[in-house]
Order: sequence, then C-alpha cells, then structure tokens
Amino acid sequence: MELWVLGLSFALLLLLGVPVAFAIGLSSVATMLAADLPLALVFQKMVGGMQVFSFLAIPFFVFAGELMLYGGIADRIVRFANSLIGHVRGGLGMSNVLGCTLFGGVAGSPLADVSAMGSVMIPLMKKEGYHADYAVNVTTHAALVGALMPTSHNLIIFVLAASGIASVSVFGLILAALIPALLLTLANLAAAYGVAVRRGYPTHGAFPGWAAVGRAFVGALPGLLVVVIILAGILSGVFTATESAATAVFWALGVTVFVYRSLSWQNFLKACAKACKTTGVVLLLIGISSAFGYFMALYEVPQRTGELMQSVSQSPWVIFLMVNLLLFVLGTFLDMAATILICTPIFLPICQQYGMDPLQFGILMLINCALGLNTPPVGSTQFVGCAIGGISVGQVMRSIWPFYGALLATLALVTFVPAISLWLPTLMK
Repeated sequence: MELWVLGLSFALLLLLGVPVAFAIGLSSVATMLAADLPLALVFQKMVGGMQVFSFLAIPFFVFAGELMLYGGIADRIVRFANSLIGHVRGGLGMSNVLGCTLFGGVAGSPLADVSAMGSVMIPLMKKEGYHADYAVNVTTHAALVGALMPTSHNLIIFVLAASGIASVSVFGLILAALIPALLLTLANLAAAYGVAVRRGYPTHGAFPGWAAVGRAFVGALPGLLVVVIILAGILSGVFTATESAATAVFWALGVTVFVYRSLSWQNFLKACAKACKTTGVVLLLIGISSAFGYFMALYEVPQRTGELMQSVSQSPWVIFLMVNLLLFVLGTFLDMAATILICTPIFLPICQQYGMDPLQFGILMLINCALGLNTPPVGSTQFVGCAIGGISVGQVMRSIWPFYGALLATLALVTFVPAISLWLPTLMK
C-alpha cells in the first residue's frame, strides 16, 4: 500500500508540474503518513543526507564552472578550435564540436557549455550560411560531453548516490569517463561532418598553419589546464577529489583575473549568485532524495524491479537494454541530478547482479542523463540552444537523428564493451 502511495503521488505531482524536489519531498511525506511513521524522520533523512564532507566538491566545481563561463574562456577556446579544424567542409560545425568539448572539460556543465559556446558559435554559424537547426544540434550535443569531464559535479553526485550499494571512488569514475568522452566527441565530429557534406556546407579558407594553431593553443592553454591540474593532483596524491574542486576555483580565479583579465566585478557577482542558486537546488535534491531513497530501500523497490525485469528475460544484454530504455525515459522528465539520485539505488544493484561494474554503470547513467537533457519535455540544454538560435524545438527535432545516433552508438559501446570505461581505472590500479 505504502509503495503505491509513494509511486503514484510522485508521478501525479510531476504531471501537475510540481518542481522535482518538492514532488520527491511531498511524496515522501504522503508515504510517511500512510505508513503512520513520525514526520520527523523525513527531516532526519534530509539533514543526514546532506551532511557529507564530499559534498563540498559540488559547490566548488559549480563555482569554478561559472567563473570560467563569465570569465571569457569560451572565446579563446573557439579561436583555438577554429584554427585547428575550421578549414574542412562544415568546419565551423566541427570547430563548434571541438570547442564545446574543450569548454565542457573546463566548466563541467552541459548547460553552461551551451550558454557560453552557443552564444558565440550559433549566431556565427547562421551568419556564415549554416542552417539554424544544424547549429543548435551541433552545439547542444557537443555540450553533453561536459557531463563526463573531470570538473562535472554530476560525477560527485553519482558517487554519493552509489554509496552504501558499491564502493566507487571519484577518481576512478573520472578515469572511467575519459575514453567514453573521447568517443562521444569523435562520434559528434562524424555526425557534424556527415550532415555538413550532405547539405553542401562550404569550407572556410585554407589551413592557417601550425604556427597560428600554436598561438591559439597558447592563448587557450591557461583555461584548459584546469583538467590537467585536477587529474595530476589527485593521481600524485597532492590533494583529494574534494580538494581538487577548491583548487579548480582558485585556478579559475587566477586565470580569469590575472592572466586573461576578463572577469569584471559585475560578472564575478553573477558567477557567485548563479553558483549559490545551482548549489542550493542540487543540495536540496540530495537531501530530499535521501528520504525518498529510504522508502525505496524499505519497500524493496530495487528487488521488485529486478524480479520484474527477470520475468521478461534472464539475458544480461536484454536486462542492460531495458535499464537503458528506462533511464532514457525517466531522464526526459527529470533533471540530471534527480535522475541520478532516484535511479542509482534502483538499477545499480540489478546491473551488478548481471556482472556490470559500478564504474561502467556510472558512465551508462551519465550518458543516459545527458541524452535526457537534450530531449523534451524537460530538455534544458535544447531549450537554451533553441532560444539562442531563434528556432523552435520541433524544427530542431526533425533533423536531430544523426546526432542522436552518435550518442546512442557511444552508449551502446559503453553498455556492451566494459573495457571502454574500465581499462583506464584498471591500468591505474
């Protein structure tokens, strides 16, 4: 009875348009009332869920990303990407892919990536004769790679969501994400090039020479070094994953204030305000999801879900396919953090039962969530991209399939070829 109250109240509140955090909280309260449990238990679970030292990495990574966004890093990355690959057919589209990937590595947020790179590249591509739907699709799909980068706070959220189920280290998950991020970038480049050739987009001049590429790279290097510093610092033992987030903030401040001198006081305040808002939303979700997760464990939701899947098939391939399908559907309705926090306790034990490593599942989860960011009805990155490009979501969806194909191909490789996500963590051991 209580499980029905939990599931139905949550679904009904989402359909009514209640924000996800409040839908989770209210459904937990309704379940507690139905089970005749003290309401104080909800608040105990919320407070306990947020009192974790590792959570300090989340506001630091978010703040570092906002400083990079408002500090003018994007323009220098665009110049470097364009000098390297802008001369081929559809070069601006491929430069956009490379630029979004590089900036995603710095900012660690698909939404910040679309906001920064999209505001530069989408109007420029339209001006050069590229269709708006192509410009938006290239930008929004390339930005999703940011969810897999070392500066992504979603990596931290997954590690925390998996705690108590499996032992997952932040650094191990960072290493597991590197090869899938590279594959996703290559797949996006292939999709951008294929559509550009089919539509007959032009080339843009000759290759400027390696000297020009070198100068552009030197200009972008201070901003790009944040990823190297995080990986090298953790690997060498100079600082922990949590401390690396604070280091990223100091580096972002140093680069934007003293090296580029592009961060104004007004933009610094904007970055602070945006980071506080994002951190508040994420921590509220984490706290409330702790209470929600308590009920899912109490009423054996993972076990019952696993039994339902096993009644369909005993094949690991089919089970993994069903998990991907369910994560994709849920990701189109929920925000990325909410999907990770709600679905990890349900599906991680099932996938572990069929032989999937927790690190591999983490990458599978992040790619599915990223796919949801670009799919209505939520589709936050797509809505931002469409707003910048001045085009409707419906028009963009009609030509989205080559880029969807790139994402799905990468997801299939991660799901069914474990070495793609596990080779680097195993090597480092």
